[in-house]
Amino acid sequence: MSAFESLGLRPELLLALKDLGFTTPTPVQERAIPLLLTSPNDVVVLAQTGTGKTAAFGLPLMEDIDPQERNVQALVLAPTRELCVQITADFERFSTHLKGVKPVAVYGGANIREQIRDIQRGANIVVATPGRLLDLLGRKAVDLSRVKMVVLDEADEMLNMGFQEDLGEILQTTPADKRTWLFSATMGSEVRHIAKRYMRESEEVQVGERNTTASAIQHQYCVVHARERFNALKRFVDADPDLFAIVFCRTKHETQELAGQLVKDGYVADAIHGDLSQAQRDHVMGRYRARTLQLLIATDVAARGIDVNDVTHVIHYDLPGEPESYTHRSGRTARAGRKGISLSILGVRDVSKVRMLERTLKTHFTYVRVPGGGDIGKAQLVSFLHKLKSADVEHEALADLLPIAQEELKDLSKEELIQRFMSVTFARILDQFRSAFDLNVDMSQKDHTSRGDRPSPRERFSTGRQLFINLGSADGLDKGRMLGYICGVTGISGEHIGKMMIKDVYSFIDIEPAFFDQVHSAFSGANYKGRKVRVDESQGPQSGGGGNDRPRYDSGPRKPYGDKPAYGDRKPYGDKKPYGDKKAYGERKPYDKKRY
Repeated sequence: MSAFESLGLRPELLLALKDLGFTTPTPVQERAIPLLLTSPNDVVVLAQTGTGKTAAFGLPLMEDIDPQERNVQALVLAPTRELCVQITADFERFSTHLKGVKPVAVYGGANIREQIRDIQRGANIVVATPGRLLDLLGRKAVDLSRVKMVVLDEADEMLNMGFQEDLGEILQTTPADKRTWLFSATMGSEVRHIAKRYMRESEEVQVGERNTTASAIQHQYCVVHARERFNALKRFVDADPDLFAIVFCRTKHETQELAGQLVKDGYVADAIHGDLSQAQRDHVMGRYRARTLQLLIATDVAARGIDVNDVTHVIHYDLPGEPESYTHRSGRTARAGRKGISLSILGVRDVSKVRMLERTLKTHFTYVRVPGGGDIGKAQLVSFLHKLKSADVEHEALADLLPIAQEELKDLSKEELIQRFMSVTFARILDQFRSAFDLNVDMSQKDHTSRGDRPSPRERFSTGRQLFINLGSADGLDKGRMLGYICGVTGISGEHIGKMMIKDVYSFIDIEPAFFDQVHSAFSGANYKGRKVRVDESQGPQSGGGGNDRPRYDSGPRKPYGDKPAYGDRKPYGDKKPYGDKKAYGERKPYDKKRY
């Protein structure tokens, strides 16, 4: 027997929940559903993101929908289009056995005429973003005069995004006797103001402590120098092959830039932000949900409504300005009863923000170190061996090949076979990470400006080992594409590549000395678009001082300064027409006013 039956839901909804495999309500559903079904008052529900709030208000909402009426009876307001789409999809699943219940999503970035037609076909539930709904109200394309219920989902985030005036304008078009349900992860002063202004005799349900984060999330932070945040991010990804993360940045530009850098270094990443069209956003999110993306780089606004249950990590590449934003970000992981990690990659100056978050959110943050080279190599080895053990053997496909392999390897013992396998398969990987520098900052020191064991870029590239390659801008390569190409061919990380000088048909690239031979040998026999690639070690640095990137060419011996005539051998100044050839002042014609 399903525990949902004790909450008072109608049989059609219980049947839909059974079809979906839902048997036990979450704490917020268990507390909110009976109250919303029976109380005539307005209700405020405080619960963390990912705790099942959509079903908590969606199931009671459908109890009061009259399928025979072809007018809007319920309105759900959400901050973003992703959340609108998610809520509408859930409503459609809940109403599978409720004929005549028709939810419609209304949001910006989609064809407004199609949305108007969907409403006119008899939508009785509208799920909308405030901006697009105001547009429809202005066109008189939607009538809210007969709305019986209004749900404000993620109310705190709608207010953070500046929708307070829009909410007021929308709510004024709805009946005064409607019921209003407000759902929020946090209860700030602005949310409290909305509740007092637009809600009547409200009751409050609070699941968990107010303004805290979910207990299933481990909150971690590391400390590096600001310039090393990108390398630290890559280390964490390399050290956990099963990592499936959302990485948060502050701005749209930063998300796009970070995603581009990660792709150049061989990571499977993409960005989602407000400048993408709806088709582009759907494409990115489709790839992420299908796990063909490992890293989704997002802004706070764009990530609202992302409902992916198996996100293992939320990574804060930049900490948000408000504790509420941190709570919403972290709520993207540890969903549907799972556990997750919220990791903050901090510059030295940001450590105080973590202390502030600990006090505000009443949550402990655990310090973790950025993985070292040995940690990464071992993690990748273990991951590969696990995949090797669980791999399905294609016996038919290998029928002709296995006897050959068994014959060739028959003289090797098990230990010898493993040793040779490891040497061939992992020597290059382990060697690549063995020389990785320690990125962690020792916060026990008063002076955090020291770099620890990591040399500066000038020290790392000071030997002048520079690679010449016969590719350049004429081949369609700029610095970014050249970096991606070299990393792809050689397998080294971009942090081991220094300055580049890209010319028309050739380029010079600084390579960290420890990796120069590996890079040089990797290009043996390489081709680029059908043309043979030639590399060599450049003789001396090719960039001039003072930031001048032009090559220094030897133009031969200059004409010595002494070849010029000595000062005494030059023609005397008097050889020129002397100034005295002009008439003396007294011999000139007198000034005649009449001539002028």
